[in-house]
Amino acid sequence: MPEPDSPYSRLSYRRLIAWPERIEREWPFLERTLAAASARVVVDLGCGTGEHARHLASRGFRAVGIDRSEAQITQARDYENEFGEQGPEFVLGEISDLPRLTEERFGAALCLGNVVPHLEDREMARALEAVASRMVTGGRLVLQLLNYERVLAKQVRSLPVNFRADPDWPNGEIAFVRLMTPDGEGHIRFCPTTLALRPDREPPVELKSAREVRLRAWRRAELATALEGAGFEPESIHGDMVGGAYEAEESVDLVVVARLE
Repeated sequence: MPEPDSPYSRLSYRRLIAWPERIEREWPFLERTLAAASARVVVDLGCGTGEHARHLASRGFRAVGIDRSEAQITQARDYENEFGEQGPEFVLGEISDLPRLTEERFGAALCLGNVVPHLEDREMARALEAVASRMVTGGRLVLQLLNYERVLAKQVRSLPVNFRADPDWPNGEIAFVRLMTPDGEGHIRFCPTTLALRPDREPPVELKSAREVRLRAWRRAELATALEGAGFEPESIHGDMVGGAYEAEESVDLVVVARLE
């Protein structure tokens, strides 16, 4: 069941991320990948506030988004009626419950951002088996996450800060800070934090929200083993969402495209 107090329940990714620029950057790679899928029906696993599913619908795909955060799904459902009957559908639930939540048969699945690290080994196995059970043979799965080989090897402690205009304060900004601390073998403590920067006010920086969650720092070989256990064959590995080469200790991201055998 969805967590009643999700670590991300107070975060508005619609405000914190520059979505038009991000999707414009990622779309050529996703479009090439989805062209190889056997059906134009796509599920966005851990869809957050729904921007990828919305874009897929605008491109003529049947799009379904699933997320375990009720707060995120509530925001995502703003998009459901934008395209009439062709609009994306958003479902509240766990990825492992996918067969129970929808009767769709998917030609592709996307799992982007910080979703995969929330899954421990058994949860990952159940999630991949659930996706495979709703996917047509030859379907493509795209997994994107931080490159934890680099994070752990170089002891990376933070991600770049995102700044957005503060809609509630003239000349103010919202800063989205993500801090990381190693926590035992193969895990990190991840702290997404939102700050309000209001230079003409005292104090000039205000803490809006902060959470901590323990993440599974999946590495390339571990992901490959998990995928193969669910019937997926890793097809290509990339270091970013534009299809760049993967370098274990240099790439910021790890992107895996897998095919359901």
